[in-house]
Amino acid sequence: MNEIIDKNIDFMDTKDFFKICLRTQDLKNPGSIKTYQSLGGYGQIAKILESKIDPQELINEIKISGLRGRGGAGFPTGIKWSFMPRDYDGTKYIVCNSDEGEPGTFKDRDIIRHNPHQLIEGMIIAAYIMNAQVGFNYIHGEIWEDYKFFEKALDDARKAGFLGKNILGSGFDFELHAVHGYGAYICGEETALIESIEGKKGQPRYKPPFPATYGIYGQPTNVNNTETFASIPWIIEHGGQAFMAHGVENSGGTKIFSVSGHVEKPGNYEIQLGMTFKQLLNEAGGVWKGRKLKAVIPGGPSTPVLPAEIIMDATLDYDGLSRLGSSVGAGSMIIMDDSTCMVKALKRLSYFFYEESCGQCTPCREGTGWVYRIINRIYNGKATLEDLQLLTDVSKKISGRTICALGDAAATPVLSFIKYFRNDFEDFIKHKKTVS
Repeated sequence: MNEIIDKNIDFMDTKDFFKICLRTQDLKNPGSIKTYQSLGGYGQIAKILESKIDPQELINEIKISGLRGRGGAGFPTGIKWSFMPRDYDGTKYIVCNSDEGEPGTFKDRDIIRHNPHQLIEGMIIAAYIMNAQVGFNYIHGEIWEDYKFFEKALDDARKAGFLGKNILGSGFDFELHAVHGYGAYICGEETALIESIEGKKGQPRYKPPFPATYGIYGQPTNVNNTETFASIPWIIEHGGQAFMAHGVENSGGTKIFSVSGHVEKPGNYEIQLGMTFKQLLNEAGGVWKGRKLKAVIPGGPSTPVLPAEIIMDATLDYDGLSRLGSSVGAGSMIIMDDSTCMVKALKRLSYFFYEESCGQCTPCREGTGWVYRIINRIYNGKATLEDLQLLTDVSKKISGRTICALGDAAATPVLSFIKYFRNDFEDFIKHKKTVS
């Protein structure tokens, strides 16, 4: 569909993005099946079914691509799909996690809105590879218009013969459904999401067993992010090596970063992994109002904040950010200028995690409340320096002691904010500052 851009051409000199996931965004009626098919859409699943390509051959191509889960964990996709038992005698499921509830995350809804059929085709290919019969796209409940748009896309794909029984006369059956959540952040965790699909309260399960062996209704289940599935048709069409060439070692392909905060042009930017932070910041118009950069949360609040002097020389890839003590996460990049009150910013984030804790684990249920109340004391000029140490101690006691990663996510901003901006917090305490 899209011609591969020569690897030797400087990426930013192209003045465009590869649009592997958002490639139809600039066309008229980008989300229609007609537009998608005019670009060769559904051609890959048709080719696979006609030629009866060995699923293992397709998995190998995905492994070569270096595609890693784009929802935050970054686990290699090809390896994860290999965990699904192919010869299981019963129904198997695949699930698309479109429940992006973390602050600063808004990339998946753009795929649903502008390129739903590439996501659908990616899920059909995934179902063929893993021999799954039923799929669900779990969509964040607060983007209702996008949910309805995806339902229409499913209907169009069904009418065109790409979903249902005996797809394209191949004997392969796969049905895909949309499911809307109710705005609970915890349902972004894959086992809580599975519980919600089953009609139960969205709370994480103990692991093991993992979803690949015990998922929806106790059946083998694969869960991947929207962007991950949407990358699959491009990889199958152009080859794993071509996708890998758009990234760097251990970080194959492109990644959508949702850039928000104090920038001139906030939005979704699909970039080549390995691009420098400076390049992306420049693409987003730079820090707004001519101000200076103070800090950046690279991948969402569950990834550690980095001060300007550290991130300015960073490369945006899994190893590049890991070396600096942070992470790509879901690519939810929040930019903060030099007018930002870091105490106020952390207060807002700690309140989010406090409110969104499902309450199942005591360290998270009680600890997030303690964290928020201590930060609130600092913010209102009623804290002591001992409170700052208490805040650190409580956060460390939450991290690593919960069923799911929400506990770690709640502790991460606290520990990283204090690590890099301790003076801001001590200034509030010593001078009994308050912010209106």
